[in-house]
Amino acid sequence: MAATQTPSQREDSEIDLGELLGTLIDHKWLIIIVTSMFLVISVAYALLATPIYQANAVVQVEQKVPELPGLSAISQTLGASSSEATTEIALITSRSVIGQAVNNLGLLVTATPHHFPLIGDFIARRYSPTRPGAVAAPMLGMNSYDWGGSSLDIFQLNVPAALQGKTLTLVAGEHGAYTLLDVDDNILIKGQVRQSISAQGVTIQVKALAANPGTRFDVVRQRDLAVISKLQQDVNASEQGKDSGVIALTYNNADPVLAANLLDQVSETYVRQNVDRNSAEAASSLKFVKEQLPNVRRDLEKATAALNAYQTQAHSVDITMQTKGLLDQEVTIETSIQQLRMQQADMERKFTPQHPAYKALMTQIGQLQAQKAAMEKQVGGLPDTQQELLKLTRDVQVSNQTYTSLLNQAQQLDIARAGTVGNVRVIDTAAVDTTQPVKPKKALVVLGGTFLGGFLAVAFIFLRQMLNRGVEDPATIEQLGLPVYASIPLSEQELVISAKDAHHRGGDGKQHLLAVNAPADLATEALRSLRTSLHFARLEAKNNLLMISGSSPHAGKTFVSSNLAAVIAQAGQRVLLIDADLRKGAQHKVMGGRPENGLSELIAGQIDSSAAIRPVTGIEGLHFIARGKVPPNPSELLMHANFTALLNKLMPLYDLVIIDTPPILAVTDAAVIGHQAGTSLLVVRFGLNQAREIALAKQRFEQNGVEIKGAIFNAVEKRSAGYYSYGYYEYKAAK
Repeated sequence: MAATQTPSQREDSEIDLGELLGTLIDHKWLIIIVTSMFLVISVAYALLATPIYQANAVVQVEQKVPELPGLSAISQTLGASSSEATTEIALITSRSVIGQAVNNLGLLVTATPHHFPLIGDFIARRYSPTRPGAVAAPMLGMNSYDWGGSSLDIFQLNVPAALQGKTLTLVAGEHGAYTLLDVDDNILIKGQVRQSISAQGVTIQVKALAANPGTRFDVVRQRDLAVISKLQQDVNASEQGKDSGVIALTYNNADPVLAANLLDQVSETYVRQNVDRNSAEAASSLKFVKEQLPNVRRDLEKATAALNAYQTQAHSVDITMQTKGLLDQEVTIETSIQQLRMQQADMERKFTPQHPAYKALMTQIGQLQAQKAAMEKQVGGLPDTQQELLKLTRDVQVSNQTYTSLLNQAQQLDIARAGTVGNVRVIDTAAVDTTQPVKPKKALVVLGGTFLGGFLAVAFIFLRQMLNRGVEDPATIEQLGLPVYASIPLSEQELVISAKDAHHRGGDGKQHLLAVNAPADLATEALRSLRTSLHFARLEAKNNLLMISGSSPHAGKTFVSSNLAAVIAQAGQRVLLIDADLRKGAQHKVMGGRPENGLSELIAGQIDSSAAIRPVTGIEGLHFIARGKVPPNPSELLMHANFTALLNKLMPLYDLVIIDTPPILAVTDAAVIGHQAGTSLLVVRFGLNQAREIALAKQRFEQNGVEIKGAIFNAVEKRSAGYYSYGYYEYKAAK
């Protein structure tokens, strides 16, 4: 039989959407403030961030034309007609191409003017020069910063290896003078524009300098490989469409002119290298063909001479029609074999025998050899005269066709070498849309930042609530076996009073009771309700001692005990409030006065009760005893017989004696005092004290033989969903 869940278990296992919504509403100001902060930061970033522009260009890779006869058939067999873009993309972003572009544009040296933090770059971008070369005047005399228009063009900068990648500083001077400083601001060189100067292993030549005297520039001679490697990552090349051969190039940079120039240099260098590579291939193939021509010509002459000699010997015997048919077939096959043999010799210079192209070529040669063997069997059935004549005629025609083909190929390769244009061309040169930066995307940044702020605020609220599961419902306390005698709302006026007390660390000597200063406050009304509840709770108590303690610090026991004493005294009873927190007691700040001459001195016998008991200004019938000087042994002092005798002496003099004690989980003082008290109450603070903590405090008291009569739920905050959302209502007298 399946076990059934109790209502409390079902509530714990289910998600209460109303409670979640109420939590968000309760912290709406935190969400609004955090979201607004992120909105402002996002807007500021979108406006102040340096815009990044994108240059784009397009190149086309065309299929290469076969260099030797028959190579097209092999390419088709291998499927080599597919796009070569994958290989070409790797070539475009290779070090040879990018490195040449870097050298052409002088990107190994970077010079950046100093800008005022946060807003300096924004101000400099907004500057519009009235004439070419004009520089913005420095603001507030800060001439070390660039406020717009400053530029530095370094034609040459050579530094020792130890200074490569290090940030040097160039300070502009009067009339084109400048000073170059090292990383420690030591002077390396003092020079003049357009003059090449060398000193301390550094050579520099500044081509142009436009800046106010004193303006500083960060100058870095980058390492070659570092610059090239970064650009290899930044330059993006991708094929547009499958096997289209069209490659799109993009590059992002804050300088749109530099972005366009770099892509143009990359495109031009790539095309030029492609042309040079194709020209070199054509020259290499032409050399190979020219090397083969003499051999083929000798073979042709030899075959022709042999045919003429045989015809003379045989008295000009002609071949029959049958033999001519076989001859044509044999010539075709032998010619193809000869061409493939030439391709084999050319491929052996480029590929290994395991290469797929080489294997395909050998397969074709093998197929033609098989056909040739079959033809030779047919030729074996002819008369001897016809066989010899067929063989000699075949040799002449094959050699003649091969020689003619090589001559044509040599002419084609010679023309190709002289007018090589490559199989790559630039479709679109680099262009940049300066009206639409690719970064930052302002709308996306603002929306994303605002959403992130709201998300983080909500996540923080839920995380804090999940980690700090302080009690927020009196029913939770009652489930622990502690009846809740009163729920005291959080008072805004009490927060103001507490802030003033914190400002005066030793107290200002004045009385700061909420029950006196704000008698109509909801917290004061709740304390009056507590007064009524205590009247009936104490009917069976053994004496008129009321101990008020807490499980941990900051629960508000000092506030509860002092103001409870005040409202009971206002009802006409004689009340004595004793601050028994000998370590950190603060009742003197609330009641007024100094902590000296209090309970510790009274127990020690240093003063008598008349000197320790003080009346409270403004409340008749209310007296209190401060904590006194902090003793070295508070617990032992409270266990002394003098303390018990003091309480027995004071109880007949007052209707109620309220004792404010330290937290039970911090020290054992409360357990000691609890044995003397007829009634003991535990203060639980809303959202601070956890259920396990309250249960542990109750257990600690019970282990020491002290019964906790009930709890006081303090500082209850108003919630959109929860106990206080319907627990209290404002009810004031009309003015």
